[in-house]
Amino acid sequence: MSSEKASGERASGEEAPSEDAPKESPRGRTAPGRQGSGWRFMGSELSVLFRRRRTWALLAALAAIPVLIAVAVRLSSGPSRGRGPAFLDQVSQNGLFVAVVATIVAIPLFLPLTVGVVAGDTIAGEASTGTLRYLLMAPVARGRLLAVKYVAAVAFCLAATLTVAMAGVLIGALLFPVGPVTLLSGTTIGVPEALLRVALVSLYVTLSLTGLAAVGLFLSTLTDVPVGAMAATVVAAVVSQVLGQLPQLEWLHPWLLSQYWLGFADLLRDPIVWDSFLANALLQAGYALVFGALAYGRFSTKDVLA
Repeated sequence: MSSEKASGERASGEEAPSEDAPKESPRGRTAPGRQGSGWRFMGSELSVLFRRRRTWALLAALAAIPVLIAVAVRLSSGPSRGRGPAFLDQVSQNGLFVAVVATIVAIPLFLPLTVGVVAGDTIAGEASTGTLRYLLMAPVARGRLLAVKYVAAVAFCLAATLTVAMAGVLIGALLFPVGPVTLLSGTTIGVPEALLRVALVSLYVTLSLTGLAAVGLFLSTLTDVPVGAMAATVVAAVVSQVLGQLPQLEWLHPWLLSQYWLGFADLLRDPIVWDSFLANALLQAGYALVFGALAYGRFSTKDVLA
């Protein structure tokens, strides 16, 4: 009887799906099997992130910051000296300063806001749509899933800062003259080196946001409501900056997430001073390790029921 049943199954031509075969998620993401490639999973995650209209809306909002600054300066008789962000007085003389001014304006709120939206959605967003359970059944190791989500959030940090800088350079070149740039140390450099300094500033700001991305990842493991994790991540960034303005808490300042966010001014000197860059890298690495470990500890024991 059992042989007849087995022959009937063979005759049907149907095979049970392999446990190691890749599967397609409701979001269009291919989750790797046990023998699957981590690079394929990473590519799929980045593709999903940068195909979302929300991601492009956030980048468009960031690109609008330098455009608004440049248009405002262009339409006005000129910036008032001693008022506004650093370098604002030089915008009308050299369009390359638009990128730096826009970065200074975006750091306190706009960049943390967009990073908070993306980082807070990493795990909570999957849980709210029901795809988290699918990903873990694929199967995907929880640690690797967290790592992929974090790298994707850092990739968005880089995209966000480059968007501000590139939009600033383009609109600055369109509305104002572009020429040699005088650095904070008084040295004058040519346009190619000035563009390189702008790129270094973008990398510095990206590094500054990696700790916030780790905080958002951890908060995202605590809830199935993405909006809650997003809001909490932004609040963490704001609270850090508020505490940094209180002289009574000066002992705490070196440990605050936002302590070195504006330290990229050292990259606009000749020669470049790397002290702030190194201190910022150590601080952000510490935040990434601590909150990454907390996220793994929470997520590895979390029951995923939906």
